[in-house]
Amino acid sequence: MEFQHKSVLLEESIAYLDVKADGIYVDGTLGGGGHSYEICKRLSERGRLVGIDQDGDAIQAAAARLAEFQDRVRICRSNFSEMPKELAQLGIAQADGILLDLGVSSYQLDDPERGFAYRMDAPLDMRMDKRQGFTAQDLVNTYSEAELCRIIREYGEERFAGRIARQIVAARAKKEIASTGELVDMIRAAIPAKAQKGGGHPAKRTFQAIRIELNRELEVLQESLEDMIGLLAPKGRICVITFHSLEDRIVKESFRKSENPCTCPSNFPVCICGKKPLGRVVTRKPVLPSEEEALRNPRAKSAKLRVFEKQ
Repeated sequence: MEFQHKSVLLEESIAYLDVKADGIYVDGTLGGGGHSYEICKRLSERGRLVGIDQDGDAIQAAAARLAEFQDRVRICRSNFSEMPKELAQLGIAQADGILLDLGVSSYQLDDPERGFAYRMDAPLDMRMDKRQGFTAQDLVNTYSEAELCRIIREYGEERFAGRIARQIVAARAKKEIASTGELVDMIRAAIPAKAQKGGGHPAKRTFQAIRIELNRELEVLQESLEDMIGLLAPKGRICVITFHSLEDRIVKESFRKSENPCTCPSNFPVCICGKKPLGRVVTRKPVLPSEEEALRNPRAKSAKLRVFEKQ
């Protein structure tokens, strides 16, 4: 299947990156290379782009798309949490801009074999990096009922998490759960029929929760943002596109703390903790897709862009 992905908030994110022709930029979620292509178009021969992605299919697709800029592009198969190490190996101390597009690609959603989609029956996989051994099938068949309930409630914000977890545990006692279709059937059986009317597909929240847990998406984001801000050159910017409230909350809070890291009580006349601001939040409110983009690409509807600038 051909790797395809419509880059979300493309014009807005490129504008906020404020690309300098001879600058160094990092696309931490390279995907099909849509954002990176626009960055490369604005770079001179002295400029550099480092693309990072853990998905082998994305790496292959992006390399082909960016072939005309191969003199200024370096591609690494890795997780963006490894960005400091990857840049150090390339002899890069600072970047003028960093971009993260945290959405699941259209390719990953539409390819049945990847097991991300709840609208088609496929092996229960959901790995962002196929080099990882542990799959969604392993997760749903080994996690305790309490663990399943927790992740479905916290990461899927699913009010019927307890019922779904019980249904999964009861079903797997008879037969190992091996496909997305089997899991969808269990979720449908657990959620009251009245609650399934409206509000989208009943399995959407549970699939999101399992994917987030399996790939450690929120942990990796939480642990990486401060490091990435530290990699920025003065006046360098980091642009992060999120697709659900859990991600957006982490980005918003991380940027807020980087702008105002002081931990002194509010009634102290002067700061004594010694923590200094790292920069400023550029976007006080998240940048949202235009109505035209949302109509053109329904998967863009939930996207939010936040930007931070290093001082």
